[in-house]
Amino acid sequence: MPLGLRKKKSKSRESSNLVENEEVGGHAGGSSIKSTVNGAGLPPPPANLRPKLVFHTQLAHGSPTGRIEGFSNVKELYGKIADTFGLSPPEILFCTLNTHKIDMEKLLGGQIGLEDFIFAHIKGLRKEVEVFKSEDALGLTITDNGAGYAFIKRIKDGSVVDSVKVVCVGDHIECINGKNIVGTRHYEVARMLKELPKDQKFTLKLVEPMKAFDMLEPRSKGAKPPGEANIGTGRGTLRLRSKGPATVEDMPTEFEEKAVKKVDDLLESYMGIRDLELAATMVEVGRDKKNPDEFAMALDEALGDFAFPDEFVFDVWGAIGDAKQGRF
Repeated sequence: MPLGLRKKKSKSRESSNLVENEEVGGHAGGSSIKSTVNGAGLPPPPANLRPKLVFHTQLAHGSPTGRIEGFSNVKELYGKIADTFGLSPPEILFCTLNTHKIDMEKLLGGQIGLEDFIFAHIKGLRKEVEVFKSEDALGLTITDNGAGYAFIKRIKDGSVVDSVKVVCVGDHIECINGKNIVGTRHYEVARMLKELPKDQKFTLKLVEPMKAFDMLEPRSKGAKPPGEANIGTGRGTLRLRSKGPATVEDMPTEFEEKAVKKVDDLLESYMGIRDLELAATMVEVGRDKKNPDEFAMALDEALGDFAFPDEFVFDVWGAIGDAKQGRF
């Protein structure tokens, strides 16, 4: 099979208790949580045999501390947080781990450390901005929250958007030239922005995260490509999957961390996005494949919604091989 990947064509509410008079720390779940590792390739244990994981959460702009549990993916996580604080789930833009600041290196992706503290960033000020596209590249890196909201993860120094000071890291892109893009995946949003004609103006409607007073500071350019920061902290991680139940796993190995970082870099280079969950899935798919064609077929089966270029697939295959051999 050639490498070219083909593009494939009522919920109950459970209230979580707020924690009164509790000191906010950098850990969640307490010391009683024990990690149980689901073996590679084995199905997850039945729900009644899975460990009971409890995480602490706050709204990033300020709130009491709440406890949440019983979620398997990001959408369910947002639902639990919303129930805790009396919100509607669509009000949540994204979450960060162990910091209330808009820190893209601490963005919640596909894994949560078993002792991580979750901060939810909700919708704040709406704004509309007109941008003149003087260059082919705008200098934006796009990601999404796993629940239909694409937002700005990084702004390149000296780029077109860098000169538009009202546009900030963490801003949710709601509309492009009047077209509502809520529910559009990050790679599609990046493609739409790239295809906007050069030397013309376009309009963005943005929603910035609500900020506390101590967060009103000069605009951040966003995260540098992840390197020093681990995917999670604590003694293990809860792996959230877009398909299938969440699983509790060991902390990522050195191979996994290096490979995921490199694949995430390649996603930004080729597609203008960053997505640690997607990168981790690709590393997981490719770790036992014997050649690029076998890897391409496995990617097509696991990630059929994406149409990855052949050159990108080769580079990802090479990155996984380099990580295995310790060549980074």
